[in-house]
Amino acid sequence: MATYTLQINGRSYQADVEPDTPLLWVLRDSLGLVGTKYGCGIAQCGACTVHMNGNAMRSCVLPVSAVGNNKITTIEGLSEKGDHPVQLAWDEVDVAQCGYCQAGQIMTATALLNKNKKPTTEEIENAMNGNICRCGTYHRIREAVALAATKMK
Repeated sequence: MATYTLQINGRSYQADVEPDTPLLWVLRDSLGLVGTKYGCGIAQCGACTVHMNGNAMRSCVLPVSAVGNNKITTIEGLSEKGDHPVQLAWDEVDVAQCGYCQAGQIMTATALLNKNKKPTTEEIENAMNGNICRCGTYHRIREAVALAATKMK
């Protein structure tokens, strides 16, 4: 075991874990940040998406030892009151059905919009392509990302 100091959601956390422990399990099991979900464990579904220095990353395959001093943001860190423009757009469009994939979808959408303030439909589809929604709400996800783009500052 090793002790890692992690910068998550603007706070410093310490975790005593094995170096190859995926960040997902450190977040959920060691730190109690359970908004990030386990989906597939092989970085194919997007449920575990977090930001590392603003870039969307799959936390299920990111070993904690690779995080270093990078800044991690989870769904809990997007906004204190759930009022981030992407979260508001998600509510307005009524995207979620079962909701399981939504934290990862929102984190991917936010990373896109932080880099591209006015994405085209094709750019939205390309960015969101790696996130799976078993309920099939892709049309509403695309609509919510486009709406959030109009709300971002």
